[in-house]
Amino acid sequence: MLRAQHSQYGGEGRIRDVTIPRLLVVDDDIETRSMLTEYLHRQGFAALPCGTEAEVRAQLGQGRVDLILLDVMLGDESGVEICARLRAEQDVPIILVSALSADHQRMAGYEVGADDYIAKPFNPDLLLARVRAVLARARRSASLIYRRQTSVFRFGGWTYDARRDEVSAPDGVQIALSRRETALLKVLLANPRIPLTRDEIAAAMGGDGDEQGRAIDVLVGRLRGKIEANPREPSLLRTERGVGYVLAADVEIEAG
Repeated sequence: MLRAQHSQYGGEGRIRDVTIPRLLVVDDDIETRSMLTEYLHRQGFAALPCGTEAEVRAQLGQGRVDLILLDVMLGDESGVEICARLRAEQDVPIILVSALSADHQRMAGYEVGADDYIAKPFNPDLLLARVRAVLARARRSASLIYRRQTSVFRFGGWTYDARRDEVSAPDGVQIALSRRETALLKVLLANPRIPLTRDEIAAAMGGDGDEQGRAIDVLVGRLRGKIEANPREPSLLRTERGVGYVLAADVEIEAG
């Protein structure tokens, strides 16, 4: 079943177009893995490298994953078998990547639940187009579940009512946020436990170059001043050294 915290939302009062897709690049070849991860980073994705099924499962346990690029031949492991095991447990989109491109090999991938199958060697732009197409199909499927208005988001004892655009503290007291503070909160709620760079936050908020860097730092400071018990030692909106910021809390969503 699709989980609320793993999706994007659209419509009045909903979080929309702020989720930065989080991809896993699974390949036992370090050079290939690094090249693909860097390429996807440049295209605006949060891409994380993995070399084994254990590493994939560790990432799945740490937060939302929107798509897995899974090499078929992983040393002693089989990407097809990994795909089958993952598909039996969840419906995260999976694209198999392989130098084996015969029809029966492709069919073996589709039969275990792969969403797409790309043959090596491939043009990076073609891979990007296929990734975007699979993500778009996944979002359309998720939107059927959320055709009713999503209303309440709970995180770390706090509540954000998207329908009324209201934030309430754990003791029930309402906290007033500015338009930009609310936009920042929506980005964080859509990407819980995922470290985001300042540029990623600015882009998700619809900002441009003038609202990156220092401007994001100031905005984070203002939001911390309203939702943190001790803004100097934040427990919710934490600094991720060398990256940017992360919402260090799970997000529960109630659909209206």
